[in-house]
Amino acid sequence: MGCEIGGRLLAIGKMAAMNHTTVPTLRLYDRLGLLKPRHVDARTGYRYYDIQQNARFDLIEYMKELGMSLKEIASVLDCHDSALVETILAQKNEQIHRQMRGLKLRHDAIERAISSLERYRKSPVTGTIALEYIDRRLIYGIPCPEDFYSHDISSYERDLMCLRQDLMDKGIPQIHTYSVGTSIRKDDYECGRLQADRVFIFADKALEDYHLVMDTIDSGMYACIYLDSYDKEIEGASMLLEHCRRENLTIIGDYICEVLTEFNVFDDEKRGMFLRLQVPVDFTRKIV
Repeated sequence: MGCEIGGRLLAIGKMAAMNHTTVPTLRLYDRLGLLKPRHVDARTGYRYYDIQQNARFDLIEYMKELGMSLKEIASVLDCHDSALVETILAQKNEQIHRQMRGLKLRHDAIERAISSLERYRKSPVTGTIALEYIDRRLIYGIPCPEDFYSHDISSYERDLMCLRQDLMDKGIPQIHTYSVGTSIRKDDYECGRLQADRVFIFADKALEDYHLVMDTIDSGMYACIYLDSYDKEIEGASMLLEHCRRENLTIIGDYICEVLTEFNVFDDEKRGMFLRLQVPVDFTRKIV
């Protein structure tokens, strides 16, 4: 055996170096029965490997790259069942798809946060009314459990928590629940009745993987007013309605209060919000 050790067999350190791994890793594989040394010196306890065992090491590393745990690899190597390999890999495939969906949602949420902060920096001062084109949007929401216009911000917070609980029950990560809006039905708004209808998130197509039934807000021209506080919404909604009447703008859809951004950096007593109130409008162009 001594001759063999000096020739074909490799000391554990040499085996580790050859395979770009560590001695503790090989010892772990030995302990788990994944890759046992070809020879252990009875006197010193030194482990020696045959160079041909590199094939086994490569297989273990390949299975790890596929996402299999060491326990799963041990099961496969013990039973020699290709069907088990297929089953485990199918499970890993679905797990990776779930992770990819989660990362896509997080990526989209970060991009929305960056976009919201940019809009905040470039938006008009509070109270400014503007006519803007807004692109088509997807939303998912629920009816407002409470009419927060008749109460205070605590009612809004409870409505928001109901929406977030509904989304979490459907497996939607909470990071996706910060792009929020509320609405008032067109007929109520035109009559000056501020009665909360729905609370919702502005969504994207990635949420279709969660089988949400989403609604569409059509693109078009919107009369908008920007506000820097939740407490100013009722006054701002009235100003926006009066502006539409004064400018002969025809309201053609529901009123929306969109939270452009909310970062409570300087005030931990209440939710800080920058809002864009908006109503879709139509107008008659004069022919000169």
